[in-house]
Amino acid sequence: MRFTIKRTLDDAETWRTMATMVGHWTLRGYGPYALEEKQSGAVLGYTGLWYPGEWPEPEIAWALSRQYWGKGFAKEAALAVKAIALEYFPDWRLISLIDKKNTNSIKLAESLGASFEKEFMFKDELCCLYRHSY
Repeated sequence: MRFTIKRTLDDAETWRTMATMVGHWTLRGYGPYALEEKQSGAVLGYTGLWYPGEWPEPEIAWALSRQYWGKGFAKEAALAVKAIALEYFPDWRLISLIDKKNTNSIKLAESLGASFEKEFMFKDELCCLYRHSY
Protein backbone atom coordinates (compact mmCIF):
# COMPACT_ATOMS: atom_id res chain seq x y z
CA MET A 1 0.00 0.00 0.00
CA ARG A 2 2.97 2.30 0.61
CA PHE A 3 3.56 2.77 -3.13
CA THR A 4 0.01 2.68 -4.48
CA ILE A 5 -2.62 4.11 -2.15
CA LYS A 6 0.01 5.40 0.29
CA ARG A 7 -1.80 4.20 3.42
CA THR A 8 -3.79 1.34 4.88
CA LEU A 9 -7.47 1.30 3.97
CA ASP A 10 -10.24 1.16 6.54
CA ASP A 11 -13.05 -1.40 6.23
CA ALA A 12 -15.32 0.87 4.17
CA GLU A 13 -12.51 1.81 1.78
CA THR A 14 -11.58 -1.85 1.41
CA TRP A 15 -15.19 -2.67 0.56
CA ARG A 16 -15.29 0.07 -2.10
CA THR A 17 -11.98 -1.14 -3.56
CA MET A 18 -13.35 -4.67 -3.82
CA ALA A 19 -16.52 -3.31 -5.46
CA THR A 20 -14.33 -1.46 -7.98
CA MET A 21 -12.54 -4.70 -8.83
CA VAL A 22 -15.86 -6.52 -9.32
CA GLY A 23 -17.06 -3.61 -11.45
CA HIS A 24 -13.91 -3.86 -13.58
CA TRP A 25 -14.89 -7.45 -14.38
CA THR A 26 -18.41 -6.33 -15.26
CA LEU A 27 -17.31 -3.46 -17.51
CA ARG A 28 -14.21 -4.99 -19.13
CA GLY A 29 -14.85 -8.74 -18.93
CA TYR A 30 -11.55 -9.30 -17.08
CA GLY A 31 -9.87 -8.03 -13.94
CA PRO A 32 -8.03 -8.93 -10.77
CA TYR A 33 -8.23 -12.31 -9.07
CA ALA A 34 -8.11 -12.86 -5.32
CA LEU A 35 -5.11 -15.00 -4.41
CA GLU A 36 -5.82 -17.75 -1.94
CA GLU A 37 -3.29 -20.01 -0.25
CA LYS A 38 -4.31 -23.59 -0.99
CA GLN A 39 -3.40 -25.04 2.40
CA SER A 40 -4.95 -22.45 4.70
CA GLY A 41 -7.51 -20.74 2.49
CA ALA A 42 -6.07 -17.37 3.54
CA VAL A 43 -6.46 -14.48 1.10
CA LEU A 44 -2.94 -13.36 0.18
CA GLY A 45 -3.77 -10.40 -2.06
CA TYR A 46 -4.63 -10.07 -5.73
CA THR A 47 -3.23 -10.11 -9.24
CA GLY A 48 -4.82 -9.71 -12.63
CA LEU A 49 -5.39 -7.59 -15.67
CA TRP A 50 -6.18 -3.99 -14.77
CA TYR A 51 -7.23 -1.25 -17.18
CA PRO A 52 -9.30 1.52 -15.60
CA GLY A 53 -10.26 4.48 -17.76
CA GLU A 54 -7.26 6.67 -16.91
CA TRP A 55 -4.61 3.93 -17.36
CA PRO A 56 -2.36 4.32 -20.40
CA GLU A 57 -2.53 0.62 -21.37
CA PRO A 58 -3.65 -2.74 -19.90
CA GLU A 59 -1.57 -3.73 -16.89
CA ILE A 60 -0.60 -6.85 -15.01
CA ALA A 61 -1.20 -5.68 -11.45
CA TRP A 62 -0.40 -7.36 -8.14
CA ALA A 63 -0.50 -6.70 -4.43
CA LEU A 64 0.12 -9.09 -1.55
CA SER A 65 -0.07 -8.78 2.20
CA ARG A 66 3.41 -8.30 3.60
CA GLN A 67 3.52 -11.68 5.39
CA TYR A 68 3.35 -13.41 1.97
CA TRP A 69 6.14 -11.46 0.28
CA GLY A 70 9.18 -13.38 -0.97
CA LYS A 71 7.45 -16.77 -1.14
CA GLY A 72 6.81 -16.88 -4.90
CA PHE A 73 3.04 -16.38 -4.71
CA ALA A 74 3.00 -13.13 -6.71
CA LYS A 75 5.26 -14.51 -9.42
CA GLU A 76 3.25 -17.70 -9.80
CA ALA A 77 -0.01 -15.75 -10.03
CA ALA A 78 1.36 -13.08 -12.39
CA LEU A 79 2.76 -15.75 -14.72
CA ALA A 80 -0.69 -17.36 -14.84
CA VAL A 81 -2.26 -13.97 -15.66
CA LYS A 82 0.34 -13.42 -18.36
CA ALA A 83 -0.55 -16.80 -19.91
CA ILE A 84 -4.26 -15.93 -19.81
CA ALA A 85 -3.56 -12.58 -21.48
CA LEU A 86 -1.53 -14.25 -24.22
CA GLU A 87 -4.35 -16.70 -24.89
CA TYR A 88 -7.25 -14.21 -24.91
CA PHE A 89 -5.55 -10.92 -25.82
CA PRO A 90 -2.49 -11.89 -27.91
CA ASP A 91 -2.14 -8.41 -29.45
CA TRP A 92 -1.89 -6.59 -26.13
CA ARG A 93 1.44 -5.20 -24.99
CA LEU A 94 1.01 -5.38 -21.21
CA ILE A 95 2.61 -2.99 -18.78
CA SER A 96 3.14 -2.68 -15.05
CA LEU A 97 3.16 0.81 -13.52
CA ILE A 98 5.59 0.84 -10.60
CA ASP A 99 6.83 3.51 -8.22
CA LYS A 100 10.59 3.82 -8.76
CA LYS A 101 11.18 3.24 -5.02
CA ASN A 102 9.25 -0.05 -5.06
CA THR A 103 12.25 -2.31 -5.58
CA ASN A 104 10.32 -5.49 -4.75
CA SER A 105 7.81 -4.90 -7.53
CA ILE A 106 10.57 -3.90 -9.95
CA LYS A 107 12.39 -7.18 -9.22
CA LEU A 108 9.16 -9.11 -9.71
CA ALA A 109 8.39 -7.36 -13.01
CA GLU A 110 11.90 -8.11 -14.28
CA SER A 111 11.63 -11.75 -13.20
CA LEU A 112 8.42 -11.93 -15.28
CA GLY A 113 10.33 -10.73 -18.34
CA ALA A 114 9.33 -7.08 -18.18
CA SER A 115 11.83 -4.35 -18.93
CA PHE A 116 11.98 -0.69 -18.00
CA GLU A 117 10.58 1.49 -20.77
CA LYS A 118 10.23 4.99 -19.33
CA GLU A 119 9.49 7.26 -16.41
CA PHE A 120 6.53 9.61 -16.64
CA MET A 121 4.12 11.57 -14.50
CA PHE A 122 0.96 9.61 -13.76
CA LYS A 123 -1.66 10.86 -11.32
CA ASP A 124 0.77 13.49 -10.00
CA GLU A 125 3.42 10.86 -9.22
CA LEU A 126 6.65 9.95 -11.02
CA CYS A 127 6.02 6.43 -12.23
CA CYS A 128 8.04 3.77 -14.06
CA LEU A 129 6.46 1.87 -16.91
CA TYR A 130 7.69 -1.70 -17.28
CA ARG A 131 6.79 -3.47 -20.52
CA HIS A 132 6.07 -7.20 -20.43
CA SER A 133 7.19 -9.49 -23.22
CA TYR A 134 5.75 -12.85 -24.22
